[in-house]
Order: sequence, then structure tokens, then C-alpha cells
Amino acid sequence: MFDHLKDKIKTIPHNPGVYQYYDKSGKIIYVGKAKNLKKRVASYFTKSQDNGKTLMLIKRIQDIKYLVVDTEMDALLLENNLIKKYQPKYNIQLKDDKTYPWIVIKNEAFPRIFKTRRVIKDGSKYFGPYASVKMLYTLMDLIKEVYPLRTCNLNLSPEAIEKKQYKVCLEYHIGNCKGPCIGEESVENYERYLDEIRNILKGNVSTVISALKNWMNELATDLKFEEAQDIKEKIRLLEGYYSKSAIVSPTIMLMS
Repeated sequence: MFDHLKDKIKTIPHNPGVYQYYDKSGKIIYVGKAKNLKKRVASYFTKSQDNGKTLMLIKRIQDIKYLVVDTEMDALLLENNLIKKYQPKYNIQLKDDKTYPWIVIKNEAFPRIFKTRRVIKDGSKYFGPYASVKMLYTLMDLIKEVYPLRTCNLNLSPEAIEKKQYKVCLEYHIGNCKGPCIGEESVENYERYLDEIRNILKGNVSTVISALKNWMNELATDLKFEEAQDIKEKIRLLEGYYSKSAIVSPTIMLMS
């Protein structure tokens, strides 16, 4: 083993995290997770290896970097992200279609929000991935119950709406959508929903509740009592969710 790698391993902490191996060209060739980073990385060089692929990997390692996280679950999610992003040569066993789901806010007019396992670089905003599918569906159910978002895949550009070629669907009639396809929903109002949803997905539920309370008071002051009551119901749902759940957006530091 190269001396500079020995010195680097000495500085690796015993925290959970993800380690990355680089070749001489600076390319990531392997990503792994560990409950104890120092112990796991050192094991590659201190234990006898009988796996041919592992031996080939070790011979090509020229640099080691690592990312410290709070929990093993965070390490698992981060490892998954990095493997999908960089497709390291020696992560063959993990190069498959199995991946954790995300919640995406689609990059489009009046964006849809839905679950996906494919991350596409089209300007859409992705939240996750979620190792707990139950948590993902809880969030999706909450969003659907609180916010009247569209679920259709129509082109809702201003030009398309102006042509008045669309008719409202059942979702409109049962109150789950306010009809942006026929111009009955403003871009500003819809964006307000999205701002609140982004905060919820980041774990800032209390911030959303506070903003909604201010909005409710404004509506009540303007004698818009029916609209204020709708906001009050949203607050009730969010407070009920917030009291039972904790959405954590972990901070990950890059260490080299």
C-alpha cells in the first residue's frame, strides 16, 4: 500500500459515512458505505483479500475521500446516490435498476408532484431518496389532502390554456384540482402551494404552519371567512402530521 494512503487512513474518523476510491486519473472507481469509516477502509489494506476483483480494485486506488454523515441510514442513501451518479467501475453488483424512490416537482407549467425512481436532468426538483416507502406515501398523501394540485399530463403553457381546448376532469369536480387547464387557477396561487410543499419536503413543516396562520388571519380580516376556514383545515392537517412525524434533511460534509 502506498504510504500516502496509510497516512490518509490514519486521519479517517470512526463515524458512519461513505468512502470513495479514486484512480490515478482522478476518477471515482468505487463507492462504499460504512458504520465505522476508519475500520472499513483500513480493512481493504490490512486483511488478506481472496477476491480477484477486490485485489484489482486495491491496486488501482490512488486516493481516498470520504463523507461523514449522522446515521447508517444516511450513509445508505448517500451511497446509493453516488453510485447512481458516477457509476463507479467496481460497483458492478450495485449497477442495476433497483434504487430508492424520490418525490419530484416536475419542471413544467403548473408542476405535477409525483413519486419516481428515475432522476432526469430536466430542471425538475427531486427530494429524497426515501429508504422508507411508507414515509414517502405519507408525504404524498398529505400533499394531496392539503393542496389542490393537478395530476394530468396536459401541456398547460399560457398559449395552450389561451386556446381553451381543454375540459375539466373528475379531479376538478371533486375539488382536488382548481382547473388551471381552463384558467381558473393563477400561477401565483399555484406557486404559493409549491413553496409550502418544498418547505414540507425539506422538513420545515412549522414554517409552513406559521405562514398559513398569517394568511388565514389576513383572509379573516378581509372578511373572506370561507377561504379562511379552508386554510384553517390545512393547518389542522399539517399540525396533525407534524405531531406524529419528523422529516430530517441531514447535512452532509465532504471530507478529503
